[in-house]
Amino acid sequence: MELEFQNYPKFTPEMKKTHKILIPNMAPVQFRILAAVMRQAGYTCELLENCGSQVSELGLKYVHNDTCYPALLVIGQFLDALGSGKYDLDHTALIITQTGGGCRASNYIHLLRKALVKAGYGQVPVVSLNFSGLEKDSGFPMTLPLMRKLLACIYYGDLLVALKAQTEPYETHKGDAAALQEKWLDTICGWVMEDKGWSGREIKAAMPKIAREFAAIPVHRVPKVKVGVVGEIYVKYSPLGNNDLEKFLASQDCEVNLPGLMGFVQYCAYNPSETARLYGGTFLEKNVSDVILDYIESMEKVMIRVLKDNGFHAPLPFRELVKLTDGVISTGNKMGEGWLLTAEMIELVRAGYENIVCAQPFGCLPNHICGKGMINKIRELYPQANITPIDYDPSATRVNQENRIKLMLAVARERLAEKAAGQGAPADQAASAAPKERREGAAELQAAPV
Repeated sequence: MELEFQNYPKFTPEMKKTHKILIPNMAPVQFRILAAVMRQAGYTCELLENCGSQVSELGLKYVHNDTCYPALLVIGQFLDALGSGKYDLDHTALIITQTGGGCRASNYIHLLRKALVKAGYGQVPVVSLNFSGLEKDSGFPMTLPLMRKLLACIYYGDLLVALKAQTEPYETHKGDAAALQEKWLDTICGWVMEDKGWSGREIKAAMPKIAREFAAIPVHRVPKVKVGVVGEIYVKYSPLGNNDLEKFLASQDCEVNLPGLMGFVQYCAYNPSETARLYGGTFLEKNVSDVILDYIESMEKVMIRVLKDNGFHAPLPFRELVKLTDGVISTGNKMGEGWLLTAEMIELVRAGYENIVCAQPFGCLPNHICGKGMINKIRELYPQANITPIDYDPSATRVNQENRIKLMLAVARERLAEKAAGQGAPADQAASAAPKERREGAAELQAAPV
């Protein structure tokens, strides 16, 4: 079996025409647009939607139970799909990302290949999607135009997630924000298939229009508990990984802030040069990250501006986010989500989202250090911080996770009531329905501590 694993099948350029690529579903909105990018590039692909306990059980069957929970779920989701009978196994491939860092995520691909052999799917090739030169023979070349499209589409996805999250809790007609997000997802995917929408000029034209349509949704702005979600990248975004955390928080009448996926991309781009600056390297190694970040920043500025212009909370620019680590945590902490996890918690607290769920796989060392391990320091600097770490693992029950979150929300509601009483205003006071006044009211609520 070991020999069979070593001679794993390669995804060749010819397979582009003959194989369907299955994509694990981590960030549903962003990945839906990324799947369209792959289709436009000539690949046949499908974003997996299969969930349920059988996914975790398959992962436990073919992956050691000490393995990182996200690896177990991703591999379980693949094996569940392959065993469903929906696919021609001789013409199916899988795709998985490799960050190239010290996190175990870089080794998921090897765990997946071993699991495929053990489960009887040894003929199924695995494609590596990475920006660090790993798996050079994967048959999925990362060209500059493809990278530009992927980056643009992540920003579109981040924008749609932010707009829906800040509109849906307050909408007067339930379903408006979700329907508008769906409309724009279809539109953006249509642009992608026509090879449009990803240039700087097109982004500057499209994003303001998207934001204006969300700002036009009738809302009833009242103070609500605001909750930020941070953590390990998979359980942070994946409904499968975090037991539908966003839906649960919405059911508790909360506004949820899920920091964008692009922040992690920028973090990954920033770290190589920071490593060279800290530990030594060439001039090129010390400055190559700035070139990449400068390009990304041109799109970042557009998104931040359109959010602010339409009365929505906008995230800090990445370079400002890095500064939040000064005196708190070293940027040399870059395993897994590293210093970014700490910086995102600080940003959320400062923006009024001081009630935070820190979602982490059980035993994830980077998260225990840079997430759970930094909570006391953050509370020392920001006493209003109300942070609860939640472990996700096959043995962790959903009811226990949700009960712990409810305890955090109980504290948040008490503080919200105290704040409303201190201001002498009824807690259900709504902002005016006039667009300009409504935007100003939204901005005031988002700027004030809960």
